[in-house]
Amino acid sequence: MRQLYVIGIGAGDPAQVTVQAIEAMRRVDVFFVIGKGDAKQELVEVRTAILAAHVDRPYRTVEIPDPPRDRVVGDATYRGVVEDWHERRAALLEEAFAGTEGVGGILVWGDPSLYDSTLRMVERVIARGAQRFDYTVIPGVTSAQALAARHRIVLHDIGEPVHITTGRRLREEGVAPGESTLVMLDGEASFGTVPGNDLHIWWGAYLGMPDETLIEGPLRAVEDRIIRCRDDLRARKGWIMDIYLLRRA
Repeated sequence: MRQLYVIGIGAGDPAQVTVQAIEAMRRVDVFFVIGKGDAKQELVEVRTAILAAHVDRPYRTVEIPDPPRDRVVGDATYRGVVEDWHERRAALLEEAFAGTEGVGGILVWGDPSLYDSTLRMVERVIARGAQRFDYTVIPGVTSAQALAARHRIVLHDIGEPVHITTGRRLREEGVAPGESTLVMLDGEASFGTVPGNDLHIWWGAYLGMPDETLIEGPLRAVEDRIIRCRDDLRARKGWIMDIYLLRRA
Protein backbone atom coordinates (compact mmCIF):
# COMPACT_ATOMS: atom_id res chain seq x y z
CA MET A 1 0.00 0.00 0.00
CA ARG A 2 1.49 3.32 -1.08
CA GLN A 3 -1.13 5.71 0.30
CA LEU A 4 -3.76 5.63 3.04
CA TYR A 5 -6.69 7.99 3.51
CA VAL A 6 -8.20 8.37 6.99
CA ILE A 7 -11.60 9.85 6.19
CA GLY A 8 -14.06 11.46 8.59
CA ILE A 9 -17.60 10.56 7.49
CA GLY A 10 -19.76 12.48 9.95
CA ALA A 11 -22.00 11.32 12.78
CA GLY A 12 -24.13 8.92 10.74
CA ASP A 13 -26.07 10.89 8.13
CA PRO A 14 -24.73 10.07 4.62
CA ALA A 15 -25.53 13.67 3.63
CA GLN A 16 -22.92 14.92 6.13
CA VAL A 17 -20.09 13.46 4.05
CA THR A 18 -18.06 16.32 2.61
CA VAL A 19 -17.06 16.78 -1.03
CA GLN A 20 -13.43 16.39 0.04
CA ALA A 21 -14.28 13.06 1.70
CA ILE A 22 -16.10 11.85 -1.43
CA GLU A 23 -13.13 12.77 -3.62
CA ALA A 24 -10.81 10.83 -1.28
CA MET A 25 -13.10 7.79 -1.17
CA ARG A 26 -13.12 7.68 -4.97
CA ARG A 27 -9.31 7.27 -4.95
CA VAL A 28 -9.38 4.26 -2.62
CA ASP A 29 -8.87 0.69 -3.81
CA VAL A 30 -9.25 -1.09 -0.44
CA PHE A 31 -11.32 0.08 2.56
CA PHE A 32 -10.36 -1.30 5.97
CA VAL A 33 -13.28 -1.56 8.39
CA ILE A 34 -12.81 -2.35 12.07
CA GLY A 35 -15.87 -4.39 13.04
CA LYS A 36 -17.63 -4.05 16.38
CA GLY A 37 -19.38 -7.42 16.47
CA ASP A 38 -22.93 -8.44 15.59
CA ALA A 39 -24.51 -6.00 18.07
CA LYS A 40 -23.01 -3.04 16.20
CA GLN A 41 -23.34 -4.39 12.66
CA GLU A 42 -25.49 -1.35 11.91
CA LEU A 43 -22.34 0.79 12.05
CA VAL A 44 -20.78 -1.30 9.29
CA GLU A 45 -24.01 -1.08 7.29
CA VAL A 46 -23.97 2.74 7.48
CA ARG A 47 -20.40 2.77 6.14
CA THR A 48 -21.48 0.42 3.36
CA ALA A 49 -24.40 2.69 2.46
CA ILE A 50 -22.08 5.72 2.34
CA LEU A 51 -19.73 3.94 -0.04
CA ALA A 52 -22.62 2.78 -2.24
CA ALA A 53 -23.97 6.33 -2.40
CA HIS A 54 -20.72 8.12 -3.20
CA VAL A 55 -18.15 5.76 -4.77
CA ASP A 56 -18.48 5.10 -8.49
CA ARG A 57 -15.44 2.87 -9.06
CA PRO A 58 -14.54 -0.71 -8.11
CA TYR A 59 -13.16 -1.25 -4.60
CA ARG A 60 -12.96 -4.00 -2.04
CA THR A 61 -13.55 -4.04 1.70
CA VAL A 62 -11.48 -5.79 4.36
CA GLU A 63 -13.22 -6.17 7.72
CA ILE A 64 -10.97 -6.37 10.78
CA PRO A 65 -12.40 -7.81 14.03
CA ASP A 66 -11.98 -5.35 16.88
CA PRO A 67 -10.12 -7.00 19.79
CA PRO A 68 -11.92 -6.72 23.16
CA ARG A 69 -10.61 -4.00 25.43
CA ASP A 70 -9.56 -5.56 28.72
CA ARG A 71 -10.61 -3.63 31.80
CA VAL A 72 -7.43 -4.64 33.64
CA VAL A 73 -3.96 -5.49 32.31
CA GLY A 74 -1.85 -6.51 35.30
CA ASP A 75 -1.30 -3.41 37.41
CA ALA A 76 -1.80 -1.05 34.48
CA THR A 77 -3.58 2.28 34.80
CA TYR A 78 -6.56 3.22 32.65
CA ARG A 79 -4.12 4.73 30.14
CA GLY A 80 -2.10 1.52 30.17
CA VAL A 81 -5.18 -0.57 29.45
CA VAL A 82 -6.07 1.64 26.46
CA GLU A 83 -2.45 1.60 25.21
CA ASP A 84 -2.52 -2.21 25.28
CA TRP A 85 -5.79 -2.21 23.32
CA HIS A 86 -4.36 0.21 20.74
CA GLU A 87 -1.29 -2.00 20.33
CA ARG A 88 -3.43 -5.05 19.59
CA ARG A 89 -5.56 -3.07 17.13
CA ALA A 90 -2.42 -1.77 15.39
CA ALA A 91 -1.11 -5.34 15.00
CA LEU A 92 -4.35 -6.32 13.24
CA LEU A 93 -4.16 -3.27 10.98
CA GLU A 94 -0.55 -4.05 10.11
CA GLU A 95 -1.53 -7.59 9.16
CA ALA A 96 -4.41 -6.30 7.00
CA PHE A 97 -2.16 -3.73 5.28
CA ALA A 98 0.45 -6.36 4.36
CA GLY A 99 0.31 -7.21 0.69
CA THR A 100 -2.31 -4.57 -0.11
CA GLU A 101 -1.79 -2.96 -3.50
CA GLY A 102 -2.81 0.58 -4.41
CA VAL A 103 -4.56 3.05 -2.12
CA GLY A 104 -6.15 2.19 1.23
CA GLY A 105 -8.86 3.95 3.17
CA ILE A 106 -10.34 3.92 6.67
CA LEU A 107 -13.73 5.53 7.28
CA VAL A 108 -13.93 7.17 10.72
CA TRP A 109 -17.11 8.18 12.53
CA GLY A 110 -17.25 11.95 13.01
CA ASP A 111 -13.75 13.41 12.75
CA PRO A 112 -10.47 11.50 13.28
CA SER A 113 -9.22 14.20 15.68
CA LEU A 114 -11.89 13.81 18.39
CA TYR A 115 -11.95 10.75 20.68
CA ASP A 116 -10.91 8.33 17.97
CA SER A 117 -7.84 6.08 18.03
CA THR A 118 -7.34 5.51 14.30
CA LEU A 119 -4.48 7.99 13.84
CA ARG A 120 -2.66 6.60 16.89
CA MET A 121 -2.96 3.08 15.45
CA VAL A 122 -1.72 4.19 12.02
CA GLU A 123 1.33 5.81 13.64
CA ARG A 124 1.99 2.58 15.56
CA VAL A 125 1.90 0.61 12.31
CA ILE A 126 4.39 3.01 10.71
CA ALA A 127 6.64 2.87 13.80
CA ARG A 128 6.83 -0.93 13.53
CA GLY A 129 8.67 -0.40 10.23
CA ALA A 130 7.30 -3.30 8.21
CA GLN A 131 4.77 -1.19 6.29
CA ARG A 132 5.85 2.00 4.54
CA PHE A 133 3.20 4.38 3.24
CA ASP A 134 2.07 7.98 3.41
CA TYR A 135 -1.32 8.94 4.82
CA THR A 136 -3.72 11.85 4.52
CA VAL A 137 -6.43 12.86 7.01
CA ILE A 138 -9.78 14.15 5.78
CA PRO A 139 -11.85 15.99 8.42
CA GLY A 140 -15.49 15.16 9.10
CA VAL A 141 -18.56 16.54 10.88
CA THR A 142 -18.32 15.61 14.57
CA SER A 143 -21.13 14.44 16.83
CA ALA A 144 -20.49 17.65 18.78
CA GLN A 145 -21.39 19.72 15.73
CA ALA A 146 -24.37 17.50 14.97
CA LEU A 147 -25.67 17.84 18.54
CA ALA A 148 -25.41 21.63 18.41
CA ALA A 149 -27.12 21.78 15.03
CA ARG A 150 -30.00 19.49 16.01
CA HIS A 151 -30.66 21.43 19.24
CA ARG A 152 -30.00 24.77 17.49
CA ILE A 153 -27.51 25.93 20.12
CA VAL A 154 -24.01 27.35 20.40
CA LEU A 155 -21.77 25.02 22.40
CA HIS A 156 -20.43 27.81 24.64
CA ASP A 157 -21.94 30.88 26.25
CA ILE A 158 -20.69 34.39 25.41
CA GLY A 159 -17.00 34.69 26.28
CA GLU A 160 -16.93 31.25 27.91
CA PRO A 161 -14.94 28.12 27.08
CA VAL A 162 -16.37 24.73 26.19
CA HIS A 163 -14.81 21.70 27.86
CA ILE A 164 -14.89 18.38 25.96
CA THR A 165 -14.56 15.35 28.20
CA THR A 166 -15.70 11.78 28.85
CA GLY A 167 -18.20 10.25 31.24
CA ARG A 168 -15.37 8.88 33.37
CA ARG A 169 -13.76 12.30 33.74
CA LEU A 170 -17.13 13.96 34.39
CA ARG A 171 -17.68 11.64 37.36
CA GLU A 172 -14.25 12.58 38.70
CA GLU A 173 -14.26 16.33 38.01
CA GLY A 174 -17.86 17.52 37.63
CA VAL A 175 -18.79 20.70 35.76
CA ALA A 176 -16.61 23.77 36.33
CA PRO A 177 -18.34 27.11 37.03
CA GLY A 178 -18.70 29.32 33.95
CA GLU A 179 -17.95 26.44 31.60
CA SER A 180 -20.05 24.47 29.15
CA THR A 181 -19.16 20.76 29.30
CA LEU A 182 -19.59 18.46 26.31
CA VAL A 183 -19.56 14.79 27.31
CA MET A 184 -18.72 11.88 25.02
CA LEU A 185 -18.06 8.17 25.58
CA ASP A 186 -20.39 7.93 28.57
CA GLY A 187 -21.77 4.45 29.03
CA GLU A 188 -23.05 5.08 32.57
CA ALA A 189 -25.26 8.20 32.34
CA SER A 190 -22.71 10.10 34.41
CA PHE A 191 -24.76 13.30 34.34
CA GLY A 192 -26.70 11.77 37.23
CA THR A 193 -23.64 12.08 39.47
CA VAL A 194 -23.22 15.84 38.97
CA PRO A 195 -24.65 17.79 41.92
CA GLY A 196 -26.72 20.95 41.65
CA ASN A 197 -30.16 22.11 40.55
CA ASP A 198 -28.94 24.74 38.10
CA LEU A 199 -27.75 22.50 35.25
CA HIS A 200 -29.30 22.32 31.80
CA ILE A 201 -28.73 19.38 29.45
CA TRP A 202 -28.93 18.95 25.70
CA TRP A 203 -28.78 15.22 24.94
CA GLY A 204 -28.76 13.28 21.68
CA ALA A 205 -28.40 9.63 20.67
CA TYR A 206 -27.66 8.09 17.24
CA LEU A 207 -27.26 11.55 15.73
CA GLY A 208 -27.79 11.55 11.98
CA MET A 209 -29.18 8.00 11.99
CA PRO A 210 -32.81 6.85 11.59
CA ASP A 211 -33.19 6.29 15.35
CA GLU A 212 -31.90 9.77 16.28
CA THR A 213 -33.37 10.82 19.64
CA LEU A 214 -33.14 14.25 21.30
CA ILE A 215 -34.05 15.41 24.83
CA GLU A 216 -33.40 18.85 26.32
CA GLY A 217 -34.27 20.59 29.55
CA PRO A 218 -33.25 21.26 33.18
CA LEU A 219 -31.10 18.27 34.16
CA ARG A 220 -32.95 17.36 37.34
CA ALA A 221 -36.29 17.48 35.48
CA VAL A 222 -35.28 15.28 32.51
CA GLU A 223 -32.48 13.00 33.76
CA ASP A 224 -34.80 10.09 34.63
CA ARG A 225 -36.44 10.38 31.22
CA ILE A 226 -33.04 10.29 29.50
CA ILE A 227 -31.95 7.25 31.49
CA ARG A 228 -35.17 5.37 30.65
CA CYS A 229 -34.79 6.32 27.00
CA ARG A 230 -31.13 5.19 26.93
CA ASP A 231 -32.04 1.87 28.54
CA ASP A 232 -34.89 1.27 26.10
CA LEU A 233 -32.75 2.12 23.07
CA ARG A 234 -29.83 0.00 24.26
CA ALA A 235 -32.14 -2.97 24.91
CA ARG A 236 -33.72 -2.67 21.46
CA LYS A 237 -30.58 -2.03 19.41
CA GLY A 238 -27.91 -3.74 21.54
CA TRP A 239 -25.73 -0.61 21.72
CA ILE A 240 -25.93 3.09 22.48
CA MET A 241 -24.05 6.06 21.01
CA ASP A 242 -24.92 9.35 22.66
CA ILE A 243 -23.46 12.74 23.54
CA TYR A 244 -24.65 15.67 25.63
CA LEU A 245 -23.89 19.24 26.69
CA LEU A 246 -24.19 20.46 30.28
CA ARG A 247 -24.32 24.14 31.25
CA ARG A 248 -25.16 25.89 34.50
CA ALA A 249 -28.05 28.33 34.28
